[in-house]
Amino acid sequence: MEIDVLKSSKDEIEVQLGNLTIAELLRVYLNKYSDVSFTAWKRAHPTEKPVLVVKTKGKTAKKAVSDAVVSITKDLDKALEDFKAIK
Repeated sequence: MEIDVLKSSKDEIEVQLGNLTIAELLRVYLNKYSDVSFTAWKRAHPTEKPVLVVKTKGKTAKKAVSDAVVSITKDLDKALEDFKAIK
């Protein structure tokens, strides 16, 4: 998947993602963290790639996104295990 960092500082990051589903999934998980003060995705036109904006306090924005990816991965792995157990 394509990820372009458009802006990066200690407490703010903007990344352009190749997929709206991933942007929304990250937004939902990032909003669960108390040290994330703002997260949203935007796009100027439906044919353009979404840009995820993350602002933090206390934790670096890059670390917050990384933690969200780890959390998503764990949840997906658990869902896969549960699905396999259904057989």
